[in-house]
Amino acid sequence: VQLQASGGGLVQDGDSLRLSCVASGFTLDAYVIAWFRQAPGKERERVSCIGTSEGSTYYTDRVRGRFSISRDNAKNTAFLQMNSLKPEDTAVYYCARGTRCSYYSTSKYEFRGQGTLVTVSS
Repeated sequence: VQLQASGGGLVQDGDSLRLSCVASGFTLDAYVIAWFRQAPGKERERVSCIGTSEGSTYYTDRVRGRFSISRDNAKNTAFLQMNSLKPEDTAVYYCARGTRCSYYSTSKYEFRGQGTLVTVSS
């Protein structure tokens, strides 16, 4: 079972990035998918979650209106479109699978791969 995040990079304030999360070893549509991030010296926080049906999406206030989560179950892939990036968005981003988006704690999710580093310069 793997969840591989990719698409990070070094961008400037106001730029956009699209992260991808490719699942292998299991069927993505059986799980909710969440994106977490962890900045240096800070705890890992959940930024977004998408239910098994794409109609249910959730965002932390810090990214609402700028980030958009989506999934393509046929391709076993989830995405996080990040627009209007800010320096405070700098972090390692991870995707994880879970059973419901009402859970916020990292302990309720399975992290099955490396994260991808997003660096936003001012």
